[in-house]
Amino acid sequence: MPANLNLETARSHLRRLGFYGLLAHAEALLNEPWLVRVIEIEDTERARRSLKRRLDHSRLGAFKPIADFDWAWPEQCDRRAIEELFSLGFHEEAANVVFIGNKGLGKTMILKNLIHQAVLHGHTARFTLASDMLHDLAAQDSTIALARRLRRYTSPRLLAIDEVGYLSYDSRYADLLFEVVTRRYEQRRPIL
Repeated sequence: MPANLNLETARSHLRRLGFYGLLAHAEALLNEPWLVRVIEIEDTERARRSLKRRLDHSRLGAFKPIADFDWAWPEQCDRRAIEELFSLGFHEEAANVVFIGNKGLGKTMILKNLIHQAVLHGHTARFTLASDMLHDLAAQDSTIALARRLRRYTSPRLLAIDEVGYLSYDSRYADLLFEVVTRRYEQRRPIL
């Protein structure tokens, strides 16, 4: 934010922050030395709280940073392709990303790091195990409750579903998974 605000910029910031009392008197307050500092403090605090809220809603839990990933294992890991994912270009294209491999290769670590990267860049995101998501959805006792709970998995800009291939699903669970995938596809929101 510039040290010397002009009236138009000050009004824009005050309107965005919802400081309507100050906005009504913006012209008179423009030269007050504290105005810029108040706007900076509020911007910083809102950004901090927004990041915390997005991180909490992402449900990441503890994870190792991508810097600790052993690129020598597995041998067939395409490092350039994975590093390209961290630019989040797939998000802009609404392209889904699928990791396939045996247990213990680092798929979950990469997923969690991608979700974390997205949150740091201002996106909403959620990480879940397929079994947790499907049990959660199946436990809803009414169509209204199910519709509300589906939003938990369809509204974030990015959704990472881990361990999709580890279970066999009955038709109810398969229908629920299909519903999540379909709704996200219609909204142009990718799934990892």
